[in-house]
Amino acid sequence: MRVGWRLWGALKSFRTMSGSSAHNPLIAVCQVTSTANKEANLSACSALIREASARNAAMVFLPEAFDYIGGSTEETLSLAESLEGALIQQYSALARECRLWLSLGGFHEKGPNWEKDRRISNSHLLLDDTGCIRSVYRKAHLFDVELQSGVSLKESRFTIPGMELAPPVCTPVGKVGLAVCYDLRFPEMSLALSREGAEILTYPSAFTVTTGLAHWEVLLRARAVENQCYVVAAAQTGSHNQCRASYGHSMVVDPWGAVVAQCRDGPGVCYAEIDLAYLHRVRREMPVRGHRRADLYAGGAGRKTAELREAESVTG
Repeated sequence: MRVGWRLWGALKSFRTMSGSSAHNPLIAVCQVTSTANKEANLSACSALIREASARNAAMVFLPEAFDYIGGSTEETLSLAESLEGALIQQYSALARECRLWLSLGGFHEKGPNWEKDRRISNSHLLLDDTGCIRSVYRKAHLFDVELQSGVSLKESRFTIPGMELAPPVCTPVGKVGLAVCYDLRFPEMSLALSREGAEILTYPSAFTVTTGLAHWEVLLRARAVENQCYVVAAAQTGSHNQCRASYGHSMVVDPWGAVVAQCRDGPGVCYAEIDLAYLHRVRREMPVRGHRRADLYAGGAGRKTAELREAESVTG
């Protein structure tokens, strides 16, 4: 494991002047290689959470499919649980034991009509330090792709698309907005969460190696810059079975777009401080939120604002 600092020279004076202190909350971002062995996955995640607790982290982020990755659709469905099941109860107990918050991204949750249709939700849970579920977001954008590299996934075969965004949640590290993996490719979602007050955007993921090499870092940094938010992305890494492997590179990006923490290859954890004073200084000095022209965007290219149409009608 490591904490990787990039672009530090260019940002050093800017961050020093932001009013940051040694009392900024610490987050831990985990990277694991899930398999179909749920007990082994729980053991691996628990070890990382306890390590983060020993470092006094206030919040720990786990990747999509932290619970398991099946080798087939049938195996994936057979291992699904409800939010009241044994696995979430174990994580709730762990949050209480370690006295920290948990972001559990990408839990295979049995759907509301499970007995009839055997469909699941890809659910991102937020647990507080008493073990209570504070928020549940069910992944809205499902990953249905066929790439020339041979990658072929159709999440919609067995997953129910989420129908709403979860409001950002106040946590000890800031106001957290919940997303999952493929949601990263839709800037409209991150902008909506940012408008609702999110200071930290979370993208627990299991990116393929092909898409990760091409797009992972650039997308994360883009979401951070566009929204002037911290972006936290816990990731799956390595080979899960004969059919599937993940890119890894769990990372934290700051509101200026700098990668301030990143995991090496293989399972591990990286750490970063969340400096909200710095975030708010970035927003003050470059107030892009106030410069957005929402009056222009909804209608697409060629649309005139109501004010311009009214002015033309008066002068014409």
